[in-house]
Amino acid sequence: MTPIEGQPILTAAEMRAAEDAVIATGVPVETLMDRAGTAIAHAVRRLAGSNHVLILCGPGNNGGDGYVAARVLADMGATVRVAALSEPKTHAAKSARAGWSGPVETFSEAKPAPVLLDALFGTGLTRALGVTETQTQNSPPAEAGAQLGNAIDKSPGSPNWTPASAGEGTIVGCLHRLATAASLTIAIDLPSGLATDSGQALSTPPVFDLTLALGALKPAHLLQPAARYCGQIRLLDIGVPATSQAEVLATPILPTPGPDSHKYTRGMVAIVAGTMSGAADLAALAAMRAGAGYVTLLGDSHGPPHALVRTPFSTHALANDRIGALVIGPGLGREDTARTRLDAALSAGHPLIIDGDALRLIDPDRIKALQVPVILTPHAGEFDALFGKSDADKITRARDAAARAHAVVVFKGADTVIAAPDGRVRIAQGASDWLSTAGTGDVLAGAIGAILAMGLDPLDAAGAGVWLHGDAARRLGAAFIADDLADALRCARAAL
Repeated sequence: MTPIEGQPILTAAEMRAAEDAVIATGVPVETLMDRAGTAIAHAVRRLAGSNHVLILCGPGNNGGDGYVAARVLADMGATVRVAALSEPKTHAAKSARAGWSGPVETFSEAKPAPVLLDALFGTGLTRALGVTETQTQNSPPAEAGAQLGNAIDKSPGSPNWTPASAGEGTIVGCLHRLATAASLTIAIDLPSGLATDSGQALSTPPVFDLTLALGALKPAHLLQPAARYCGQIRLLDIGVPATSQAEVLATPILPTPGPDSHKYTRGMVAIVAGTMSGAADLAALAAMRAGAGYVTLLGDSHGPPHALVRTPFSTHALANDRIGALVIGPGLGREDTARTRLDAALSAGHPLIIDGDALRLIDPDRIKALQVPVILTPHAGEFDALFGKSDADKITRARDAAARAHAVVVFKGADTVIAAPDGRVRIAQGASDWLSTAGTGDVLAGAIGAILAMGLDPLDAAGAGVWLHGDAARRLGAAFIADDLADALRCARAAL
């Protein structure tokens, strides 16, 4: 099992194309399935120990992986049971089923086991599971590799099928029942019921302890709400080379001061204050804690820390050619003074981090016209105001926005997506829920400013700031405030 940091992220179509490329070289689908099932079995064996294992197999290739895993686990001496939703529907899954010599229980009648493996439906699901027989107006979902027509299919194994036994409930209900009774729950590739590319929960699966991603990470492993059901995520190598412009955000490699360093070589950050000076103070403190050598706050603000240089706002102060990054937006306001300061900042010729109120006072065309590196840090409301609302997934929206504004876009949230104009994307692993408190966005803007001032590529700088921000939050645990978060950046930075 491989940790997911820095790993490529593939959509369902990209994963199929990668598998097809391997198949085109003469490797049969059955061989890929055998690799996947074997890798699953070895991972489960290490985790399950001597505990009994129940594997739930669906009708498609995800179920085929489950049959192979069952066979290999049994060969290793594990106690394994298999429960199936129906007979397999793909050639490779049928072959895998034929290789399992043990009994196959009916899914609805399966008794719990200490270890549960969900191999019902993997990538490619498009519709909800668990529709009862009285709700036949809904169309069935389809899994990659399962040939399901448009007619309502209520045969055993179809996602519309409800077990005949009274009180057994829907497919999702049965899955919850078995997961609740298990001590360890593992999803194969994805928990059943999640949309691979958008991160939507088409149905509400149990929250799994572990998800074993096959061959590559998928967007649903990182995008909310799907990611919350995956638990810990580990990658299994199945011999399918995976490359993508989208990757899981990795631990940054940042420059450290040397014997010849001084405050300006470490990077100078200027932060424009506005009507809510506390927000700018937070951004300034974060920039210092993240490693900037010199931070100046331009505007009306007073108090500690004494290392912060406070200067009245002026175009002369903005003209300092030592400024390596200029942060504007935290607490800026939206009145005439704010617009004047924003205009001056945009004309100053420094690399920019545009956050908060400033995102409400600007448009993508104006950003695109700037001749300096720009990083935008909108939350969902600011993103909608700047780029418009859309039903597209978060990765697509961030990518399109970055290209439109010709800027790096940090689309913040529990599933922060960072996109560059050239299509590169980095997605942060799950953030602390305690970041949902006032001022944490200001801290992020300051942290990114510090790293951009060091001279890093804007995408790398944005990613490093997001990583430090998330690591600081993890170190703090529960019930912190933004001031605590800014201070904790020092420990996060020191740990690199």
